[in-house]
Amino acid sequence: MRQITVLKILAWLAALAPLALLLFQIYQFTQGLLILNDPVELIQHRTGLSALILLFITLSVTPVRRLSGWNSLIKFRRLAGLFAFFYATLHAFSYFVFDHSLDFGLIWADVIEHPWVWVGFLAFLCLIPLALTSTTGWIRRMGGKNWNRLHMLIYLIAPMGVLHFLWLVKADVSEPITYAVILAAILAARVFIKPRKAPMTAPPRRPAPPSSAAP
Repeated sequence: MRQITVLKILAWLAALAPLALLLFQIYQFTQGLLILNDPVELIQHRTGLSALILLFITLSVTPVRRLSGWNSLIKFRRLAGLFAFFYATLHAFSYFVFDHSLDFGLIWADVIEHPWVWVGFLAFLCLIPLALTSTTGWIRRMGGKNWNRLHMLIYLIAPMGVLHFLWLVKADVSEPITYAVILAAILAARVFIKPRKAPMTAPPRRPAPPSSAAP
């Protein structure tokens, strides 16, 4: 139990590290200690990439657990998924507020003109019900099968996130292509790495019946 607690603390620190670094860089920029061509672009890139990486980590939990046999790893899946939603929310917030000042006319025109906008927004909308139903209480309310069906949306969200990144990049597409390859490898691992079979135990031996012969 103590080991799990320590690992959860480390997971929280690792998940918050991109945000801490981003805030530090923004602080340096406001103090004139760091030159940024476009701080809004930095915010959007860092939050979007963090959301995508955390989605990949969420998808990786199952194959890593199957390979390692460490079933407690499942306890970190919800943490990674919620942080993916957290960074996706910051990513969407920066687009709506910093880029377009909540001008929905401009946002709608951008959606029509740039397909990467609506793909990213659709991925974000699909993340919302997953985040809201991530608790054990919702699993009980929905039932395991329905909950699993809903959370299969992650298989749609992750590719849409990569596609959003690919369509967004205008020149060098090597980075989004790299993430596409990583995602393909993770999905393949989920298909081909099967759960370990529980070791077969021999049935308990029955005690020998007492001898009926007279002494």
